[in-house]
Amino acid sequence: MKSFHLRRAPGPLAWLLGAALLPAGPARAQQPGAAPAVLGTTPPAAPVPTGPWTLQAAVDYAVAHNLDVGQSVLSARTSKTYLQQSKAALLPSANLNGSQVWNYGTNVNPLTYEFQSQTIRSNNFSAVSQVVLYQGFQLRNTVKRNALDYAATLGDIEKARNDLSLNVASQYLQLLLSEELIRSNQTRVASSQAQVDRTQILLKAGSVAESNLLDSQSQLASDELNVVTATNQRDIARLNLTQLMNLPPAAAAAFVADVPALPDPDDEALLALNVEDTYQTAAARLPEIRAAELRVQSAGRSLDLARGAYYPRLLLGGSVQTGFSSSATARQITGDSTVTALPVYQYNPANPGRPTLTNFAAIVAQPSVNYLPKGFFNQLNDNIGRTIQFSVSVPILNGLQVRNNVQRALINEDVARLRADQARLTLRQSIEQANADARAAQLQYIFAKRQVTALTTSQRNAEIRFNNGLLNGTDFNIAKNNLTAAESNRLQAKYTFIFRRKVLDFYLGKPLTL
Repeated sequence: MKSFHLRRAPGPLAWLLGAALLPAGPARAQQPGAAPAVLGTTPPAAPVPTGPWTLQAAVDYAVAHNLDVGQSVLSARTSKTYLQQSKAALLPSANLNGSQVWNYGTNVNPLTYEFQSQTIRSNNFSAVSQVVLYQGFQLRNTVKRNALDYAATLGDIEKARNDLSLNVASQYLQLLLSEELIRSNQTRVASSQAQVDRTQILLKAGSVAESNLLDSQSQLASDELNVVTATNQRDIARLNLTQLMNLPPAAAAAFVADVPALPDPDDEALLALNVEDTYQTAAARLPEIRAAELRVQSAGRSLDLARGAYYPRLLLGGSVQTGFSSSATARQITGDSTVTALPVYQYNPANPGRPTLTNFAAIVAQPSVNYLPKGFFNQLNDNIGRTIQFSVSVPILNGLQVRNNVQRALINEDVARLRADQARLTLRQSIEQANADARAAQLQYIFAKRQVTALTTSQRNAEIRFNNGLLNGTDFNIAKNNLTAAESNRLQAKYTFIFRRKVLDFYLGKPLTL
């Protein structure tokens, strides 16, 4: 969160409401987990509103079409995919595998494991599944961490929208101020032109010196320059505003701001805001504070995730596999047989080692067999094999990787805490600064208004004396320029107070309208 200061640039008409991003207000605060509006990187081709633009209309259009906000939405989508992937990692894995191989020359039959010298075509098919039974709760902690990161990115979207809203309000008020300065200086140009005309008449009548006419013409030129300066400031403010809104060129060229009736700062009591209450309200609602706290919790889950690597890993797996080989054959009986007579021997007790041949014979019929290629689907059915496997992995020493990962996670957690503390500190300081600036601008307006009243009377007296030749042109121009500077200070103080008051209201959750 950046501090936002009003400052005056050189010259009485220069006023900068600031271009730095302001801390996001709570007006559009979104709960963690809520789905953001769907934005892309290209603005939708919707018709651009016509007519004068109110502040609320400008803010709404900018939020819907600004590309930086769209980038924040895409970052949130990326975080959401990580969350979905971590949830899916809890499910068992399941894969089907298949292969077809041709072996040439001498090779091993993948089904019989025999050496064969022939061309063999083989297929292998398998279905494999595995589930993690225990892994130090790393999968569960990954889901919780990614959920926190996703919620934090939703807060980043809201912060981008709120930052954009306040920048649009800044440039919108700058545009209104420039318009008012143009009108004020045009009035002075008309007055100076009338003064030149009167001085010319008095010069012809011999009532004043020629130097008075030259001084009047010099003042007219200065007032015309002030009009040009204010016009340039208005054009720059309009350009900055239309660029923030991402308006098409035609709509940007025709942009006209609605000029509401703005109350003067002295219409209300002197600002006495309770800064602590404002801070507590803003801290409870601002998306960047919520996002910083969520990232602290995410860092804690990352620490648990790193520590989970100290624990064993238990897996359960199973598979079913089968295959086919073109060399596989099936034994088939043809129905024919081969008859063979086998001699019969008788045991000879006298010579046990040499049996005696008898006159008998044993007739043996051997059926004829053919070996035919075995069918593809028959092989797949016959070759089915099943496997169930439990595996455990116990980490003992892996180059101290787990220990170093835990140390880095501890450091990252401390960094996240510091960033959250810094975000809260910056918020408090921004609220204190906005309150001080608003109160100072209100006081400045009160006294600038008194100064304008006094200098208006003084300038009228100086004009009377100048017209009567009792005051030289230099002193008259000084009196007129003093009034111009005082009027410029009054207008700047007015718009500074309005903007700072709106910033404080934004912190309190009030809508950003004029």
